[in-house]
Amino acid sequence: MTATLGRLGIWRISTALDPELAIEVEKLGFGTIWIGGSPPADLALAERLLDATDSITVATGIVNIWNSAPQAVAASYHRIAAKHPDRFVLGVGAGHREMTDTYTKPYQALVDYLDHLDAAGVPKTDRVLAALGPKVLKLAGDRAAGAHPYLTVPAHTRQAREILGDAPVLAPEQKVVVDTDRDRARATGRASVGMYLNLRNYTRNLRRFDFTDDDIAPPGSDRLIDAVALHGTAAKIAEGINAHLDAGANHVSIQALGDDPLPSYRALAEALR
Repeated sequence: MTATLGRLGIWRISTALDPELAIEVEKLGFGTIWIGGSPPADLALAERLLDATDSITVATGIVNIWNSAPQAVAASYHRIAAKHPDRFVLGVGAGHREMTDTYTKPYQALVDYLDHLDAAGVPKTDRVLAALGPKVLKLAGDRAAGAHPYLTVPAHTRQAREILGDAPVLAPEQKVVVDTDRDRARATGRASVGMYLNLRNYTRNLRRFDFTDDDIAPPGSDRLIDAVALHGTAAKIAEGINAHLDAGANHVSIQALGDDPLPSYRALAEALR
């Protein structure tokens, strides 16, 4: 990979990201800002975040292949890469069957999208794939710099590393709630996780790692919520983040849940030094 991700980054939905937050997390020492959701093909937000900062990497997590034409995305990539060399990573993925009317043969559609990016000169070293299952993980190792899995556990990270091999980047997302009130923290986690428990790509993947139908049934069992939305003190959460790194992740993208993520990121930056 051309860009440097660092060990730790932040993940934030695009509508909740702005240059002021980017400046603060860069000061805290995080290596990458992941733009969550499906940012449009102009990638204007990525450019604004890069303009406002000095060295932090910005990545998309992810551009949806059904919503953003590869030619337009490639043009945006080249504009940003020329202005901010070695600081931008293009994350792409097939999104969710339930949210896309045209969701047919997603694996082949992803392969075709990568072919278009190749033809437009977007280098393999500057892109990652949203990947959960073995087939797309292998594709991420073959056709991109690596994988950016979402809503996973360290057991998935371990398996993903085995599939990818040693060289590709593995950068899972991890939700966290810095709150020692267990019931309140679980409620915060459920508010974020619940929507994903109706999406087959995520539920199928969770079943691979010993979560049952009862665990996955919305709004999610305590066992599931505790695993995918870590809660407690910053020190306790740091153990869970380090579990991904110990399992083979190069980088963990931390999604701090709640209205104001900065106090959580400040506490985690200290705990993870």
